[in-house]
Amino acid sequence: MPNVLKWRMAVTPMIIGVILALPGIADAAKAPGTRYSVRTIGDIVQLRDNITDSTVSVLTGTSNAYEFVVHGKNVISMNIPSTTALRNNPGLNGVPFLAPFANRLDEMGFYANGKKYSFDPGIGNVRAPIPQQGFVNSTHDWKLVTAKADANSAYVVSKLDFYRNPDWMKQFPFAQTYTMTIRLKNGTLEVNMKIDNFSTQPLPVSIGYHPYLALPETDRNHWSLDFGADTHWLETDAHLPTGEKESSDTFFGGDHHNVPLSRFPDKRFDDVFSDLDRDAQGRASVVIKGDTTSIKVTAGPKIKTFLLYSEVLGGGAGGGTPATGAGIAPARPQAAPAVAYDGPVVPLTAPNDVPRNTRGFIAIEPMVGITDSMNMAQKGQYNELQYIAPGGSWNESIWISPSGY
Repeated sequence: MPNVLKWRMAVTPMIIGVILALPGIADAAKAPGTRYSVRTIGDIVQLRDNITDSTVSVLTGTSNAYEFVVHGKNVISMNIPSTTALRNNPGLNGVPFLAPFANRLDEMGFYANGKKYSFDPGIGNVRAPIPQQGFVNSTHDWKLVTAKADANSAYVVSKLDFYRNPDWMKQFPFAQTYTMTIRLKNGTLEVNMKIDNFSTQPLPVSIGYHPYLALPETDRNHWSLDFGADTHWLETDAHLPTGEKESSDTFFGGDHHNVPLSRFPDKRFDDVFSDLDRDAQGRASVVIKGDTTSIKVTAGPKIKTFLLYSEVLGGGAGGGTPATGAGIAPARPQAAPAVAYDGPVVPLTAPNDVPRNTRGFIAIEPMVGITDSMNMAQKGQYNELQYIAPGGSWNESIWISPSGY
């Protein structure tokens, strides 16, 4: 037998043995097709990727991915002691979906198709004087469509029929349905949104997401940002865009791709950025960096804006009252009424070992348009407002990718 052949026969079993000894890969090799799995416990679905040792937990009633745990460390900043507390007040945790408008409006109404629609404050789901974050982020009306795992990913699909709620339709009279797919693939969390317009008029799209993120090392003042946006929108004291802009480099005091947050130890961020830096696929991203870990937030081509939101260490979003200013409504959603639940108790996978107001957090908010986009478009100060034609659909994704965990 040739020497080369003998060497191959001897070495090949050794290589296979090493591969099978690697964590996660051994199980995947022994049982093909079991890399991804799904577990449903009461109203919670957990998506699992065995090779990357990552788990995403989703509260299905709110369609909110409230945990993203990699090697025992949570990518998402927690502000809750239990899943029971999450059901009763999901607004400051996870990856909330903001609709039918994200962030703020400058008056108690909005414009669409050249017409003004005024809110009815008596209904109670829109707060004066500055409407914020829409009114579906705390709902428990999402319906579970499916939760599955295949050879490529683990995913859960949920649907919210906006048009079935009279109070929502009274405030925003455009019949529509949201279909959200939360997917775990290759250690990355994807949130995909499909919007179907059933109304007879074009539907303005002004939605967004609000993921609360934190690195497992040190604190906010030791992290840095690679912020993929060229333009910063100047704002009023109420955090509404004035229509004036500046470069991101000017706002950050240097290259927006290298922003050490030690430069801003006492700054509260609530700032909107546009003109996103795009890759060959039209995707844009922001990266939160530590010494050894990082979190990348990526948005598809139809996402036109990133909002940067973060409180100073010890600030209100750590568990106290959200920051306010003169004439400014509370910055983030308030507690919802208690939710009845008689299913099995699901403990948090990775309880928050360091309080949010000690470690800090960074919220990178992908939004379809800038703050107040519908009303700014009416004023002629914003030209990227998107519409869905009657009977049409809109579809786009965001991705959250941790590294170094």
